[in-house]
Amino acid sequence: MWYWFFKYVIVGPLARWYFRPRWLGRDGLPRTGPFLLAGNHVTMIDPVVISMGVPRRVTYVAKSKYYSGTSLKRRALAWFLRAIGQVPIDPASADTASPALDTARRILLEGGVVALFPEGTRSPDGRLYRGRTGVMRLALPLGIPVIPVAVRGTREVRLPGQPNPRRGRVQVSYAPPLDLSRWVDRADDPAAWREATDALMVRIAELSGQEYADRYATKEEREERDRRTGTER
Repeated sequence: MWYWFFKYVIVGPLARWYFRPRWLGRDGLPRTGPFLLAGNHVTMIDPVVISMGVPRRVTYVAKSKYYSGTSLKRRALAWFLRAIGQVPIDPASADTASPALDTARRILLEGGVVALFPEGTRSPDGRLYRGRTGVMRLALPLGIPVIPVAVRGTREVRLPGQPNPRRGRVQVSYAPPLDLSRWVDRADDPAAWREATDALMVRIAELSGQEYADRYATKEEREERDRRTGTER
């Protein structure tokens, strides 16, 4: 209930006015059955505009630190994330990540839609970075379609409360499902997950127009981004 309330009554109308989003390719999204959305991640606005263009419920995994803390802001955020069915994950620990992937797998087996950001974090400088293999760890063994997604324009948006707030013109492109046929016979092979993830990131780069950095963003780059933007993600 809360998901649809926030999407169509509270957050959705405000986001449409402020971000002025344009969605390309959403008519080709599956109307039934499970699928994975895998997109670039530039700002915290990205999950909102990606989900708004999908007529079905979309579940994300969110960093577990957003579910902790005693301040009013932290408790409100934790309630909001739980209310819309989001899944906590600690990306720094594979052991901790496994339960979140298990939950995502269950949602997919039940016919749901899951969205992941393969980079695992926001880009520190606007480039697209190497993807983690979680998307393919789910998709290949289950035979689930993977929809590459690219968001443009969110980096230019300044939200109320930030210096010089500015509305934006955001574009979200949903591509046809990635062709995973070459890895079907290696669905449980970590090397195949890596190869398929690399192919996914190339496709996302084509859609987003971002320069592709074939490496993971470093801790120092992420910390510098957080200092520069005043965020903790």
